[in-house]
Amino acid sequence: MVFRFIIVLIFCSVGAFAQDNFTKHKISQGENLSIIAKKYGVKVKDINDANPNAPKILKLNSILLIPSKNKEIAKGKNKSEAKTESKSEAIVKDNSGSHEVLSKETLWGISKKYNVTVDELKKANPLLETEGLKIGQKIVIPSANSLPNDKPVIQEIASSEVELFREVKAKETKYGISKEYGITVAELERQNPSIKGKVPVGYLLKIRVPKEKADAIQSAKVLEESQKAVVNAPVQIAEAAEIKRDSTFVKMATGSHSELIDQLIANATENIGIRYRSGGTTKAGFDCSGLMICTFNNFDIKLPRSSIEQSRIGTKVTTDEAQKGDLIFFRTNGRRHINHVGMIVEVVDGEIKFVHSSTHGGVMISSTKEPYYTRAFSQVNRVLE
Repeated sequence: MVFRFIIVLIFCSVGAFAQDNFTKHKISQGENLSIIAKKYGVKVKDINDANPNAPKILKLNSILLIPSKNKEIAKGKNKSEAKTESKSEAIVKDNSGSHEVLSKETLWGISKKYNVTVDELKKANPLLETEGLKIGQKIVIPSANSLPNDKPVIQEIASSEVELFREVKAKETKYGISKEYGITVAELERQNPSIKGKVPVGYLLKIRVPKEKADAIQSAKVLEESQKAVVNAPVQIAEAAEIKRDSTFVKMATGSHSELIDQLIANATENIGIRYRSGGTTKAGFDCSGLMICTFNNFDIKLPRSSIEQSRIGTKVTTDEAQKGDLIFFRTNGRRHINHVGMIVEVVDGEIKFVHSSTHGGVMISSTKEPYYTRAFSQVNRVLE
């Protein structure tokens, strides 16, 4: 009797040991053994050895046993989560009137977080005018009692989120891909820090989305593939909004108009602090029209090269009608013709704030209440109808 009891204990121990050494993984759309092995930090051979009866072509939703690399992986995750939690708590508890600049943050975003203006931040931090924002820099928030009006920037990944892999196809843009997955361009770039400018064809993006969204995307792809197999018909192309410019048209994918404008502003203000460079259209340096070209081009909207040419597109509106996303033009230094352009980011009580690349300060946000720009103001054009 004792002998049988010992045998049972041995079998239970072996079963528990086996479960501890393997992780079950459910096959998702677009995954292969290489992707799965990289995700778990193991070799493809290890997965094959653990699943000797698995078919060579992976089936969607089938289960694979993934051998555990070692216990240090789990420990590493726990330490990372603890660091993230402690840093998040530090952000929440820091009510001393200062803010530590994080990656991808802009003056515009920080001003909104603390319910202050960009000008107030600049006055409280004079070096921002010349040096711009730097990661890890601590800046003074004008009101010491101000608290962020949203959740901490650093958050733990929700357990209900799923990480998907998406290969970039020809002629695709970051804006189009982010719309497909229901996230912003800024979020796509945050999840894939190595992508700059246009993403190369064939690049494998990692995208985290809620499980419900992932299931919906997967169902839509399965339905699309089944329809293609049954009916050999061209894919229907969504209607496009058109923006008139002289005798030509710029086509832009339809979507939420206000969301597009917000993303244009976010994209432009991410460049605050980058130096002025004549003829520049990249993060190495911008001139005023180059900043507009780069910003709009990230969303598949083409603009002419110079500020005076950009002043001829869209529809002129009065300053009373001006709104976010409009282009604003100036004649600076006593010029007879338009020679400067910016994009409006806020209109409050007759004051227009705009992001632009200035010869004396690089990319910054200025106001029509400033005497220099009051004198130089020329017109406002609406290019997004």
